[in-house]
Amino acid sequence: MNPSPVPPSGILSGMTETVTYRVPKIHCAHCGASIKEEVSEVAGVGSVEVDVDTRVVTIHGESLDDTALRAAIAEAGYEAA
Repeated sequence: MNPSPVPPSGILSGMTETVTYRVPKIHCAHCGASIKEEVSEVAGVGSVEVDVDTRVVTIHGESLDDTALRAAIAEAGYEAA
């Protein structure tokens, strides 16, 4: 059996961060989709989950910038509490 190939440098990166925000004015799937679209464009973001029921946005990625994430949520028309 051949060993698994080693990925090129940079493929395996540092620690993944998880950041969560309460966004009280989320009330429907469209709200969540708008937030997800804007936040996904922020540098370092790997994935975005929006739970409409709990009004929580969970963001996974690397070197996440709180100011940029909050600005993206604001750009979608919402405010992170």
